Amino acid sequence: MLVIITYDVSTVSSAGQKRLRKVSKVCQNYGQRVQNSVFECVVDATQFTALKIELANIIDESQDSLRFYQLGNNYKNKVEHIGLKESIDVEGPLIF
Repeated sequence: MLVIITYDVSTVSSAGQKRLRKVSKVCQNYGQRVQNSVFECVVDATQFTALKIELANIIDESQDSLRFYQLGNNYKNKVEHIGLKESIDVEGPLIF
């Protein structure tokens, strides 16, 4: 299933900047960055649960926020892109 993850982490302190880097690294392990604080992740239900737990353990709920949008398995007809940063096929072969 395709999951869109968005986050807003307060960076007014060095601890917040550290949390922001950690959230970004965790998301990179599961998908691709499509905007500064937006990731597209193709995961199964178990991976999605693990990802949510991992991210929830990083953020400070009094200062930061996470949003998860589950687009399911038929997501290719639900995502439209216009402009720069054309996304890669996350399910395709990784050939550079």
